[in-house]
Parts: sequence; C-alpha cells; structure tokens
Amino acid sequence: MSWQAYTDNLVATGKIDKAALYSKAGDSLWAQSSGFQLQANEISEIAKGFDDPSGLQSHGLHVLNQKYFLLRADERSIYGKHEAEGVVAVRSKQAILIAHYPSGVQAGEATTVVEKLADYLISVGY
Repeated sequence: MSWQAYTDNLVATGKIDKAALYSKAGDSLWAQSSGFQLQANEISEIAKGFDDPSGLQSHGLHVLNQKYFLLRADERSIYGKHEAEGVVAVRSKQAILIAHYPSGVQAGEATTVVEKLADYLISVGY
C-alpha cells in the first residue's frame, strides 16, 4: 500500500477531513490529503514536542497558521483543539501521523481512528 492510501483511509472514515504523514523527524512529507501541508516550523515544533512538550505548552500548537489549545502532549500523542475542531498527531516508530477533524466530530472518535492507524504502523515496523 502506498503512503497516500493511509491518509486517504483516515479521511474515508468520515471522522477526519485532512491528514498527512511525515517522517519521524518531521523533515520529509510522505503523503497528504489535499491542501494539508504544514509549514516547516509547524511540523518541526510537533516533532520536537513528542520528546519535549515545553515549547508546545508555552507557545501552543500551530497547524496551517491556526493556533490550537494544547490538550495532550507526550512521547506518543499530541492533541489540540480550536473551538469545535481539532488536531491529532501520533508518532509511530518511523512516522508522524497528523490529522484534522472538523466541527461536528467528537474528539474521541477522531483520536481513536488516528491512534489505531498508528498502532497498525507500529505493528508492521513503521
């Protein structure tokens, strides 16, 4: 399966409207849904935030020039919310999945589909 199929599958769940897949270091974009390419500084902040969330805690989580309120930041997952929409970033062994969910989708539903895909990638060595 191509990397693009993973982002397409996230969007096909109906819980995610935009998704991207980056290398674990955040320096390489592997796949994206239409119009969902983060700025270099945004993906860099997220990639660093898994190991040291202090920057995200003090400056917020930024995706596509939108600031999100940081809900969670640990070595595996970073969650952010802005009004009724949100962002989920999950790190696997070799990749970072970043997904946006729109208004009308429950945060728990969106995080579950992204976390499950990360679990699958980890199970196959990615």
